[in-house]
Amino acid sequence: MSADKKIVIATHNMDKQKEMIFLLANMDIEVLTMENFPHIGDIEETGTNLHENSLIKAREVYKITGLPSLADDTGLEVDALNGDPGVYSARYSGENATYQENVNKLLTELKDVPTQLRTARFRTVVTFVHLGVELYEEGVVEGVIASDVKGIKGFGYDPIFKPLDQKLTFAEMSKDKKSLISHRAKALEKMVQQLNKYFKKGGSIE
Repeated sequence: MSADKKIVIATHNMDKQKEMIFLLANMDIEVLTMENFPHIGDIEETGTNLHENSLIKAREVYKITGLPSLADDTGLEVDALNGDPGVYSARYSGENATYQENVNKLLTELKDVPTQLRTARFRTVVTFVHLGVELYEEGVVEGVIASDVKGIKGFGYDPIFKPLDQKLTFAEMSKDKKSLISHRAKALEKMVQQLNKYFKKGGSIE
């Protein structure tokens, strides 16, 4: 398989890797991960928004590997907290924070906020970089923050995020169910349409 039929998922987060591999499964390309490139260390996310951070990761992995690279950055925006944690979602309770530590901090911040004011959204920006081409797509899902942890599936804030018009949190849903409505699925669905055209035309978006 030629290099232009491969793509590297530019994240060390194993949970994101699994989800993105699952969502890219129908593409006729070979999906590689950071485990295929153990010499690539952590990439510092110095951007001020999701798009910048996603682009930083995709550019760096493409620079190192020379292969088409796909990165995402995701944030949870809580209205009662003026959009926080947002771009700092992964490190909301500090550098190297665990999922549980971030969830606990968020629940503490919202402990006196009534249900009707616990509105929030997950936002994902997915970025693709290859041969001077940079593409990006965004996916958003609206919801509310539950008052306590529910479910053991998923990762991150999934146990406390309930999408609008759904009775379950993301962590209570099956992988197939979540993949139909999640922020990352929405972003990747749009990106896959672009990538199919790109690879079909031999690395061109014209």
